[in-house]
Amino acid sequence: MSTHNLYVALVHYPVMNRKGMPIGSALTTIDMHDIARASRTFGIKGFYVVTPFADQADLAEQVIAHWTKGVGGELNPSRKEALELIRVASTFEEAVQQIQAKEEQTVVTVATSAKDLENAISITTLKQKLTSNAPHVLVLGTAWGLAEELMETCDLKLEPIKGPSDYNHLSVRSAASIYLDRITNG
Repeated sequence: MSTHNLYVALVHYPVMNRKGMPIGSALTTIDMHDIARASRTFGIKGFYVVTPFADQADLAEQVIAHWTKGVGGELNPSRKEALELIRVASTFEEAVQQIQAKEEQTVVTVATSAKDLENAISITTLKQKLTSNAPHVLVLGTAWGLAEELMETCDLKLEPIKGPSDYNHLSVRSAASIYLDRITNG
């Protein structure tokens, strides 16, 4: 049961490589599992895995089916419940369109980055915006983060997660869990 009008999108294209060039990244099934579990834990309405690559989309669908329709779901009902939140989309625009169709209203897109972004909003500000009825989607990038071309299409940019040190290179599944905890709690 969701408690917030919030969705998550894990984008595999367009993202950046370490040289700052736009690429498509490979799907990692552990990201799917962990972000789905965090999404279920924190009351998120849905989790979109975005990849334009047919073989990667097929892999995602196979993993989802194993845990939601196959023996995996029978052996681990709580994992089934989490993975039932996942939808696969070939583009970010397709994911947003699916959410808009379901919610019957415009979706507010929220880009994330490990870097400081100009005009980024705080988590506190995002929490205030979530009190409206508008659905929001938290957009996470794989590889070295979302490509600038995708970030420019987002309505909002969220401040990065920072710890007490200057090291800032979290896995996307860790970042997702931290963001969801900070957004939905306290």
